[in-house]
Amino acid sequence: MDQGQVGGSAPFPWARGDISEPHKKFNLGVRRRGKPPPHCRPLCPSELYSYTEEPEFGTNRRCFEEDFHTQGTSSGFNTRWRGAAPMHFLLTTASLGVSPGVFGDCANEGDVLRWSRHNSFLLYQLGTFTAFLELLNMEIDNSQACSSALRKPAISLADSTELRVLLSVMYLMVENIRVEQESDPPEWKTCRETFRMELGFPVRPEEPFALLLFTMVTKFCSGHAPHFPMKKVLLLLWKVLLFTLGGFEALQAMKVRKREELGLPPLPEDSIQVMRSMRAASPPTYCIELLEQQQQKRGHRSRRPLMKQDSLDIYNERDPFKNDEAGIDEEEGDEVDSGIEGELDLMERDAIIPAMPAQRAPIERVSFPKGLPWAPKVRQKDIEHFLEASRNKFIGFTLGQDTETLIGLPWPIHESVKTLKQVRHRGQAKQPGRAAGCSSLTPRSPCSPGEEEVQETPCEILYRAMLYNLPQYMIALLKILLAAAPTSKAKTDSINILADVLPEEMPITVLQSMKLGMDVNRHKEIIVKSISALLLLLLKHLKLNHIYQFEYVSQHLVFANCIPLILKFFNQNIMSYITAKNSISVLDYPHCTVHDLPELTAESLEAGDNNQFCWRNLFSCINLLRILNKLTKWKHSRTMMLVVFKSAPILKRALKVKQAMMQLYVLKLLKIQTKYLGRQWRKSNMKTMSAIYQKVRHRMNDDWAYGNDIDARPWDFQAEECTLRANIEAFNSRRYDKPQDSEFAPVDNCLQSVLGQRLELPEDFHCSYELWLEREVFSQPIRWEELLHYQ
Repeated sequence: MDQGQVGGSAPFPWARGDISEPHKKFNLGVRRRGKPPPHCRPLCPSELYSYTEEPEFGTNRRCFEEDFHTQGTSSGFNTRWRGAAPMHFLLTTASLGVSPGVFGDCANEGDVLRWSRHNSFLLYQLGTFTAFLELLNMEIDNSQACSSALRKPAISLADSTELRVLLSVMYLMVENIRVEQESDPPEWKTCRETFRMELGFPVRPEEPFALLLFTMVTKFCSGHAPHFPMKKVLLLLWKVLLFTLGGFEALQAMKVRKREELGLPPLPEDSIQVMRSMRAASPPTYCIELLEQQQQKRGHRSRRPLMKQDSLDIYNERDPFKNDEAGIDEEEGDEVDSGIEGELDLMERDAIIPAMPAQRAPIERVSFPKGLPWAPKVRQKDIEHFLEASRNKFIGFTLGQDTETLIGLPWPIHESVKTLKQVRHRGQAKQPGRAAGCSSLTPRSPCSPGEEEVQETPCEILYRAMLYNLPQYMIALLKILLAAAPTSKAKTDSINILADVLPEEMPITVLQSMKLGMDVNRHKEIIVKSISALLLLLLKHLKLNHIYQFEYVSQHLVFANCIPLILKFFNQNIMSYITAKNSISVLDYPHCTVHDLPELTAESLEAGDNNQFCWRNLFSCINLLRILNKLTKWKHSRTMMLVVFKSAPILKRALKVKQAMMQLYVLKLLKIQTKYLGRQWRKSNMKTMSAIYQKVRHRMNDDWAYGNDIDARPWDFQAEECTLRANIEAFNSRRYDKPQDSEFAPVDNCLQSVLGQRLELPEDFHCSYELWLEREVFSQPIRWEELLHYQ
């Protein structure tokens, strides 16, 4: 998921920037005095570097100048580069001087970013990525470095120098080449497609590049390689998946194309565009009501708040964060001050209230949205349940899954079924003709047709490579996510994710301690961002590729306690996390490479930047909410986990963040569990229920607001997960296990498939063919009664 695709408003600061000047071709990657190549779109990979790595920029620059820049004019840069043996750390360090844009000769930040992109293409064209990949494999297998790190009581930046340099160069190459621009020259477009093929399709059997990075993650979490720089590994893994599989816009185009191939109707709307046009929950409509609210809050209230009965609401009264953002209890917040009902901060109120006349607000200027944002949907299962209930009521018997026969039913039932069929959703994973559909998920019997045709997509190749170690990959990612969560407490047995941020010499002054503290917090935020983004991207692509691949990853995430982990992440002062300021702009790349560093003070560090929100943390929160939605959607056993872990008050606090996309996914999670929360909770949270009605897609016949769902049967929950797991194992065994030569091996009984096979016959077969035909075919009697008996 690209950073600019999170919300419906302006793109995020790190996604901005565009160069629209005409293309000019430059031969050298080293910047000579003159204008930079204008066809380079500036990117800002500031999150790749920690603030403790700032002194290394000078080292990289010196390596480049000593090893290349001084000799480039005499021997020629391209000749010098091709003649040098890349299997050397000094050359790799010099490459890190080239790939960030040769900032020593640049005048401003824009030049650095443009030259960084230009030089990344140059490095790839010279074949350096393959050399860096070989070096990375050597460093991963370096047992001496691993044993040295295990013996040390504290690991620092010095233990991962070689790995950090390699991963930084590879990240810059992947990220710069991945981003496409209309003004790119033709050779760059060719390089991009070639690079995507190299990363997505394995060079060696069953090993795409992403699998190597997943292996680094598991090796780090197992304790065998504690010096691995996990932040850089996870960032590179995310960008590799984004490059090889495609972002959300590419995913939407793939959905449209597959539906056309299957003959399905087009999607009723583009979900990305709908969410971009949505607005956050607005405050109360009339300014007089705002004035009355403000006056009521200033005075002491004498009325007694509503007494709630449910266990969730008892927990809510004990909630340690219930008064952090507002001075009112949760139950009063539903009527006056809840975040979804339009909690305004002081700046917004001061800006809105004085602008309106004090006597009355102009009612005619109030505008309401026209219609609901989403088209309604209904499942085939819902139509079957509706007809089953109608037939039992009017006829007295049912017809199973028959949704066409309406004889004997009243005319209003006919109209209802017609309306339901008009909004019926037919997903790609449910189509019987699809090779990756649910119809092909049953174990193969000896009488089943021939092997299905599996399309070799990058997603299919990645899943097949990850299959047998996939549980370890998911557990490792969740371990790192737990260690990086702000609500986690330091434990002696937890993994150390700060190996690539802590300096060799610990700070001795207060200012240095503050700087390191901000760097550590920023480091954790970037890790959470990368893990949440790559998990969401992986789940969405696997769901499109094959529904059971998605279910397999989802089940292992659930088994690894992903649901309580995400809820634990949100069980904090979420507004403080969204507005956290753990960035020092003057130390960000590329600002620190072209500007003199001003003197830092404690006051300047505490003040932070001028941004109202930390877009990185908002991006992470939305990703985690979307993952939670994907894990729990249509899974009643997992929905009950949300209820058991008392997620309602935790999610309700997240609604105070006034961002439309985040509110939408919080409301979805609240909607699926309202039927289990009881009537008293729904009665006390009517405005939240109204927000669900306004923003979440409507499912026909879904009585989420009343709690009469016929699927809400607790005794089926365990059977549901067991059945799903059995189907997944059968699917993986059938498609990915090697067939065994035994009497129970699958037999191809399809006439067209068998007759279409090419068989190698012996050379003398034509000599004895007529004799064999007479003896084995014509002379054998046909026992017709036995054929009838078997039928």
